[in-house]
Amino acid sequence: MEQEQTGGTGTGHREVQLRRTAHGEFDVENVRGGRIHIGTGEGADFTPVELLLAAIAGCSAVDVDFITGKRAEPERFEVLSEGVKVRDERGNHLDDIAVTFTVTFPEGEAGDRAREMLPKSIQMSHDRLCTVSRTVLLGTPIAMRAVD
Repeated sequence: MEQEQTGGTGTGHREVQLRRTAHGEFDVENVRGGRIHIGTGEGADFTPVELLLAAIAGCSAVDVDFITGKRAEPERFEVLSEGVKVRDERGNHLDDIAVTFTVTFPEGEAGDRAREMLPKSIQMSHDRLCTVSRTVLLGTPIAMRAVD
């Protein structure tokens, strides 16, 4: 049974399609026609690890922006996502992943409400809202297979 393709914040099936363009390089396309190019890091293209860090930060940034933005429009909203790639007995993986928000709201009552909500919204994203970081934290199994 084919599942409905969805996007946005709702539940449902998600997918992206990768197509090889050169050795170690791929175009990625979503069902809505969005495209990015990924590579090995030898050029300016994002690597898959960088995309994972971007996905973690981006998912939480959207959550936090939706929650705090109801109170005040930020004057500055930046998110740093970082980690250390290691190779150990468990194989290659990222360790010490950290996401740091630098957000400034205007002075006044609305800005005060947004500032008060900022740490709460970051915690809500971490604990239950951000699908990407929740998937990583929960250690969701990944099935890999080849087809002809």
